[in-house]
Amino acid sequence: MTKDNRDQINMYNREANRDNDMDKDMNKEKNLYDKKKIIYKDKDIVIREVSLMDAPELVEVYRPYVEKTAITFEYEVPSVEEFTDRIKNISAKYPYLVVEQDGSIIGYAYTSAFHVRKAYEWSAEMSIYLSDRCKGLGLGRRLYEILEDISYKQGITNLYACIGAPEKEDEYLTNNSINFHDHMGYKLIGRFTRCGYKFSRWYDMVWMEKIIAQHQTDAKDIIPYPMLN
Repeated sequence: MTKDNRDQINMYNREANRDNDMDKDMNKEKNLYDKKKIIYKDKDIVIREVSLMDAPELVEVYRPYVEKTAITFEYEVPSVEEFTDRIKNISAKYPYLVVEQDGSIIGYAYTSAFHVRKAYEWSAEMSIYLSDRCKGLGLGRRLYEILEDISYKQGITNLYACIGAPEKEDEYLTNNSINFHDHMGYKLIGRFTRCGYKFSRWYDMVWMEKIIAQHQTDAKDIIPYPMLN
């Protein structure tokens, strides 16, 4: 075999590998658009994995949190495109769940990286956003119980919640989220004073923590959520 022939074969193999990688990426993208596995169902309530097709509805659930509350310190409602990217990035490693009632999304919750450094890998941050239609249905507790169970199976040991906290409750922010996490077994471990400014007011931020597993000396890498299934 001549050198030219070997070079041609090597080039062909490189192109074939690149095409295979592109096909894998396209399949991953397609899977994210597909309707996902149902995790919980009770009458007209369904909790399932997120799909990228959910982004427009999720933005609308999130919108009043941005525009009318200091629960999130975000100022601008993200575009559907930006929200889609957030879903992709989070669900590549962590569970991202939506709640439907009669086929309409009324809330969502997920875990995400607590910090990008490798040593923090066994910790994750909790997030939850529910519409007014969820009130009194116990869905916040149900979502957290599911996420905590999944996190345990992934090998995560510590769960954290970053929560806006008012010095005095007002029309934009109450202590409801802190109270919810307290009832779910999260402990207050830190408070940052007047670190967030929104609606011409200063707000504190607190961290709450829940330990869900023992800390092993020979800690194994966590299992990305898509690999649990």
